[in-house]
Amino acid sequence: MIEAEIYTPAMHDEWNSFVARARNATFLFDRRYMDYHADRFTDHSIVFRRKGHLAALLPLNIDGDTVWSHQGLTYGGLLIDNKTSVEDVLQMFALANNLLRESGIRRVVYKAIPWIYHLLPSEEDLYAITWQCKARLLSRDISSTIDLTARPRFAESRKSGVRKALAAGITIEESSDIDAFWRVLEQNLGLRYNAHPVHTASEMKLLMSRFPSNIRLHVAKLDGTVVGGTVVYLMAGIAHTQYISASAEGKAHGALDLLFHHIINNDYAHCRYFDFGKSTEQGGAYLNAPLIFQKQGFGGRGVCYDSYEWEL
Repeated sequence: MIEAEIYTPAMHDEWNSFVARARNATFLFDRRYMDYHADRFTDHSIVFRRKGHLAALLPLNIDGDTVWSHQGLTYGGLLIDNKTSVEDVLQMFALANNLLRESGIRRVVYKAIPWIYHLLPSEEDLYAITWQCKARLLSRDISSTIDLTARPRFAESRKSGVRKALAAGITIEESSDIDAFWRVLEQNLGLRYNAHPVHTASEMKLLMSRFPSNIRLHVAKLDGTVVGGTVVYLMAGIAHTQYISASAEGKAHGALDLLFHHIINNDYAHCRYFDFGKSTEQGGAYLNAPLIFQKQGFGGRGVCYDSYEWEL
């Protein structure tokens, strides 16, 4: 028999132990990552137990009469282990819905974990929310992902950028200088989109200190100055670019072309997938064509990031 209850901080270590063995979790679900912005999101996660032992986790935050899975993360979703069956997942969502109704929740927004992040096939949740919860598709964003076991060649435009960067003397290195890259990132986002990074430089430093083997910074330099870079989240078999940016000088010299040529073929050549992340806004309604053109030029092809909703 499966039982459901709301997560409490006393379950911190137990939660993290389950995340480490789940078949569809990444380090984003580790409480040391999830809770860095606990002041901005009110946690309302659910834990499922079988005979007293954890059987699954559902990361959630609450906002009014809506719960989200999860507003502070790129994706949410039900975390399960190798023992979890389709029947179990159907029961878990029924229990979760009852528990949420008792808390006064009227709406659920569910950001499914893209399949490339599954260690083993784990789409039992999509079946369950369709038939158990009567969920409907709320948004569909598209990411660009390279299958590194069968990747297409770089487009000529990207090859040209690599040659230009080499001729200009651009160098590539792994770095811990978040401040230098954040100056490039903030200026670029501010000028082009009147926006700011989701993370502050201080938050990224904190997360890198907690997950030094999972969060890495790679930069392109010209005459010793950072002119471009990317923050990479490394998971089991997957490298995901959390941030990508270059200064005007970096763009003029093809810095990002050389950067990705280097890290795809060297630092992350052992991975199964290299995921550039989304190139869409407004829930997928707006496609940033120049951005996705660049990613496709490196060999990225489409993977959808989907969100669903249902009423309680």
